[in-house]
Amino acid sequence: MVKRLSGLKKGLSLVLAVSLAVAYVPASSSKAWAAPELKLNVKSAILIDAASGQVLYENNADEPLPPASMAKMMTEYILMERIDSGKLSWDSMVHTSHYAANVGGSGGMLAENEQLSVKDMLYALSIYSSNDAAVALAESMAGNEQQFVALMNEKAKELGMSKTHFTSATGLTRSDIEDPELKNNPLEGDTLMSARDAATLGLHLIKDHPTILEFTKIPSKKLRETDQFPMENWNWMLEGKATTNFQKQFAYPGMDGLKTGSTDAAGYCFTGTALRNGVRLVSVVMNAQSTKKNPNNSEREAARFIETRKLLDYGFNNFETKTVVTKDSAVATLPSVKVKKGLKNSVPVVVGGDVSLVLPKGIKDAEIKKAAVDTTGGKLTAPIKKGQELGTMTVSYGKITKTVKLVAAEDVKKAGVFRLFFRSVGDFFSRLGHTIKGWF
Repeated sequence: MVKRLSGLKKGLSLVLAVSLAVAYVPASSSKAWAAPELKLNVKSAILIDAASGQVLYENNADEPLPPASMAKMMTEYILMERIDSGKLSWDSMVHTSHYAANVGGSGGMLAENEQLSVKDMLYALSIYSSNDAAVALAESMAGNEQQFVALMNEKAKELGMSKTHFTSATGLTRSDIEDPELKNNPLEGDTLMSARDAATLGLHLIKDHPTILEFTKIPSKKLRETDQFPMENWNWMLEGKATTNFQKQFAYPGMDGLKTGSTDAAGYCFTGTALRNGVRLVSVVMNAQSTKKNPNNSEREAARFIETRKLLDYGFNNFETKTVVTKDSAVATLPSVKVKKGLKNSVPVVVGGDVSLVLPKGIKDAEIKKAAVDTTGGKLTAPIKKGQELGTMTVSYGKITKTVKLVAAEDVKKAGVFRLFFRSVGDFFSRLGHTIKGWF
């Protein structure tokens, strides 16, 4: 009897388990929407939805370019990381070295051997883009700027910034450094960063360390109470920032950061971020150019804000966040997955979580593609726990794609020996019957 049962099992094992891989395609398949010609006067640009990380617009976004002071976002990131981890205190005092005090460029606020708190140094860095504060902070955290730059490059790799190379804490090139004695940077090349990497860094900065926005949104502030004049934020798009009638036209509702930058090599750059109706966007423009025939200095500087407004307006006016798949919903193209040795022969499949996409306004559900895949390979064996992963669903519209887990909707207990035996016998004779029927 045992030998006969063994033979039956070997015969039954010839039944093949076939995995499912199905996709829903609407009657008229959707294509990537055609982004309008924004006519941006820049070398590079990108616009990202902060919540999802989706790219809403890009133009030459992967070319490494000089970022100027936008490089200071990494100095801010590493500083905020140490503050938030408790390794550094806001009240810790930072010493200003000869190098820091004489590095040149924007800033010029600190005297050699002057000491200010970490918090005040960050005010100078974030509001006034102070190169002296950037170097002083770098030296206080790593001993010297070169060692700090090594930390910057390490963090860039960690954050996935593949087109970035730092050689300073400030974004200054060798030719920008004013003191001849300070030009001998042992690191090769100059700082380069792509627009996509700048957006990635800005996004991580505001997500991982949102306190930074409490600094970047300040229009003006005195560094010391005894100072005659306040530091003026270089970001003209901040509401309440305008110090001249010319600057007033660039105020943008919801703008609260993030970092400007300009050098001869970089031109005028800006990583901006604005929040409206619960939606936050991050934009980057690099080497923005004025369209004026003979622009003056203010008009040249304004170009980065004019181009940023185009990007942000495009994002806020043309996109919306839409939940296209809901958690625990059934999957029409993959309603269940077969189960071996269970009380039931199959387990129903549901979606493991919500899927939201940032889509052009007016997109209909039928235009969104959904592809469900059974990843069990036909080897799913009881017992099965509710919530156990069974597959994946890819949801896409044009270039926008997200993947969500498909899971078991309920438990499936393992069947007893006798139930399995009689089920095997029944399956065997059922297949035998179909085979015989096929002979006639």
